[in-house]
Amino acid sequence: MTEKSAARADWESRIGKPSDGRLTGIGELPAPAGLSAEDGTGHVLLTWRPVPGALGYLVHRADSAEGPFEPLDHLGGDVLAVPHPPYADTLAQPGRGYFYKVATWSDTGAGALSEAVPGSARAAGSRPAEVTVAVDAGAPATELPGVWNRMIGAEHFSLLTWDKPGAGGSDVAKEYGEALAIVRDEIGVRSVRAHGTFLPETVTVRADGSFDFTGLDTVYDRFLATGLKPVVELSFMPKELASDPHYTVFDYKALVSTPARWERWGDLCRELTVHLQERYGRDTVAGWEFEVWNEANLEVFWNGTQDDYHRLYEVAVRAVKGVDDRIKVGGPSSAAAGWVGALLEYCQEHDVPVDFVSTHTYGNAPLDFRPMTRAFAEATGRPEPEILWTEWGVTPTHFHRVSDSVFAAPFVLRGMKSALSSTDCLSYWVASDQFEELGWPPRLFHGGFGLLTVGNLRKPRFWALYLLSQLAGGRIPAAVSGDGAGALVESLATRAEDGSTVDVLLWNGTLDQSKIDGAAVLDRAATIRVAGLEPGAGYTVESRRVDEHHANIQAVWKDLDGGDWPDDQQWQKLRAADKLPAETLAPVTADAEGTAELTVELPNPGIRFLRLSAV
Repeated sequence: MTEKSAARADWESRIGKPSDGRLTGIGELPAPAGLSAEDGTGHVLLTWRPVPGALGYLVHRADSAEGPFEPLDHLGGDVLAVPHPPYADTLAQPGRGYFYKVATWSDTGAGALSEAVPGSARAAGSRPAEVTVAVDAGAPATELPGVWNRMIGAEHFSLLTWDKPGAGGSDVAKEYGEALAIVRDEIGVRSVRAHGTFLPETVTVRADGSFDFTGLDTVYDRFLATGLKPVVELSFMPKELASDPHYTVFDYKALVSTPARWERWGDLCRELTVHLQERYGRDTVAGWEFEVWNEANLEVFWNGTQDDYHRLYEVAVRAVKGVDDRIKVGGPSSAAAGWVGALLEYCQEHDVPVDFVSTHTYGNAPLDFRPMTRAFAEATGRPEPEILWTEWGVTPTHFHRVSDSVFAAPFVLRGMKSALSSTDCLSYWVASDQFEELGWPPRLFHGGFGLLTVGNLRKPRFWALYLLSQLAGGRIPAAVSGDGAGALVESLATRAEDGSTVDVLLWNGTLDQSKIDGAAVLDRAATIRVAGLEPGAGYTVESRRVDEHHANIQAVWKDLDGGDWPDDQQWQKLRAADKLPAETLAPVTADAEGTAELTVELPNPGIRFLRLSAV
C-alpha cells in the first residue's frame, strides 16, 4: 500500500468535509493584522497579531507586491499552516527581496489574506549572529505541563510476542520491550498508543460468533508488565465482521473495511471492554483512553465515508460507555488535522459522548484546536474535550533520512513548547525502529520513525525529549531576543523548588527541511542572562549539547565506515558512544543586581541544556 506521506498529498483538499463554523462560532475570520517582516541573517522573521478563533495561519510569499502569492512549503510533507507567530522563512535567498501575506486557517479552510509586506534575508557575517536569552529566576514558578511524556506511539503491541529473527538478526520482542522501558524510565512516558487491537493474532471470531481474546491477553499481559498504560485504539476490523475482507493496509495486512453489520462492531467493542475489565480490573481500565480507529479520512485506512466514520464512532463509544461511563473515548484520530470540527458537530447534534479529540500532524508544530473544544463545551454544557495529538513527528514518510538527523531534535522542542499552551498531549510517533508497517528496516540508519534504532541506540530526537524531562522544578520566564528570536532560537527555563538550580534549555532549528544538513548562516551565539539570583552568589555550570558533533549516533556510525548492520565490535563502539555527556563550563557569579551571564555556541540545528547550581 502507499505510505502515509503519499496519502497526505494535497492536504488542503483532502482533510474532509469542513465544519460550517457553528462550533467555532467564527464564520469568516478576518485577515491577520499587524503583519511585519524583519530582515534576519539567513531568514525573514514574520510576525502578526493573532486572530481569535483561528486554528493556525498560512504564510504566503511572492516575488512582487502584485503576486501571485503561494503558501510557503517548508517541506514537512503534511499540514502547512503554523499555529502562531513568529515564523522564520529560511527558504529565502539572502539578498533577494520578497513580499509576504498571511491568512488564517480554520476548520472551513484558509481565510482572507493580509496586506503585503516586503522582506529580505541577510547573508552571513564573519561571526554568527547573536541572540540573548533573558531568564528571570526570581519570578514565581509555574507548572511545566508534561505534554511530551503523557503518551508515545509504538508499533502494534503483538510485536512483544514476535518469535522470529528481526532486522539485522535482532530479537524483536526483547528490543521492543526494552525500548518501552527506556522511554518510560528516561523520558517519563506514561502511556503507549499502538495500532491493531483487533488484529488476527489478538482477537479471533469463533464459529458461534463469539470473540476469543486469548491472543490479546498474552500481548496485554506482557505490555502491562512494563508499568505503562495502553491507549486502546479500536482498530482494525476482524475479517468475519468486514464488508470487504480484502481491503487491507501495511505489510501485516491490517483490515480497514467498514463492518458488514454495524451491530457486530458494537458487540466487539462492548465485549472487549467487558473482557479487559474482568482481566485487569474495572478501576484500572477506567484509567485508559479508548480511541476509535486510525486516520479514517485517508482512503488507505478506511473504505467508508465520513458519515460512515461518525457511525463507527457512535456505535463504539456507546458500546464502551454502556459498560463503564468513566472510560474516556474519543476520535477522529485523523490525518493532517482533519475531521475534528465535523466530529464535534456530529456529537453535539446527536448527543454522542466525546471525551477527547485526537488527530495527527507531521513536519510542523500542532495547530490550536481550543476554539473548537471550548465552543463545544459552551454549546453542550459538557466538559471541554481534551486535545490529544496521538501521532506527531518530523515527517510522515517512511524511510526518510530526516528521522535520523540532528535537524529533528530542535524540531521536537519547537513542537513541544508550542503545544504547552494548546494541547493536553503531543505523542511522538514512534518509540522504536522495530517497526513493520512498510517492511522491516533494511539497515541500521534507514530513516525509521523510531526515537531508538534497532538495537536501541538513542537518536538526536530522543535526546531532545530526554532533556525536556531533565528540566527540574517549575517553569520560569525565558525571553529570547535578537536575530531569529522566537522562530529559530527558543528557550524554556525552570528553577528547582529549593532554588538550588536553574535549568535553561535552548535550541536553534527551522521547519525548513531543505536545511536537514544544517545551515551555517543560521548558526547563532547565545548569551544567557539569568536575573533574580542572590547577589554575589557563585554557580557551577553544567552543559549538555545535541548537534552534528555531540549526541549524534549516526555520525559515530559514519566514522566507523559502517555498512548496513554493525558487527560485534562496531556494536560495542556504538553503545559506548550512546550517551549525552555533561561538560563543565567556567563558573559564573551573580553581580550586585543578582544577574549572571554566559555565552555559548548554538549551531543550527542544535540544542543546549545548561544547569546553574549554587555553590
